Amino acid sequence: MNIPNILTLIRLLLIPVIVVVIYLPYNWTNLASAAIFMVASFTDWFDGYLARRLNQTTPFGAFLDPVADKLMVAVALATLIEKFDSPLLTIPALIIIGREIMISALREWMAEIGKRTSVAVSFIGKMKTMMQMGAITLLLWAPGFADSLVGMSGIVLLYVAAILTLWSMVVYLKAAWPELKPFGSQ
Repeated sequence: MNIPNILTLIRLLLIPVIVVVIYLPYNWTNLASAAIFMVASFTDWFDGYLARRLNQTTPFGAFLDPVADKLMVAVALATLIEKFDSPLLTIPALIIIGREIMISALREWMAEIGKRTSVAVSFIGKMKTMMQMGAITLLLWAPGFADSLVGMSGIVLLYVAAILTLWSMVVYLKAAWPELKPFGSQ
């Protein structure tokens, strides 16, 4: 167990904390859940940085880090879908969640056939993650999205993240396309 892996585990443990805080009946829960999510988001960047910098990459960390990221985003988006109950938020949130499931399956399959590096994380994917984390933080903080600058900023970032999500999905599918051959001979 090393520091990057501990940070990833902390991120996983913060997921239920965020959910509990969101549902507490107090005025401060929006700000608290946003702050916890923001801290968890920073651990995502920081654990990767430390793993590379300290040469502490491990198979456990390589497995758990993306799982923690996807769980954190999916759970936060699911609570936001319920909180705001609006197609304006639900549509980009479901695009993001659906893409994460699809690309995770694609990466697993590509790894199985020995082509994992063909679908490595791209710059667009990193930008998408940054936009998602910012959007979710703002939306957790906002009491409503239509009536506040914080909420509207969160919605705008969520749409930017959804567009980047679709773009990065196309990039990954394009990279994997030669291996997929849906219409070619098997």
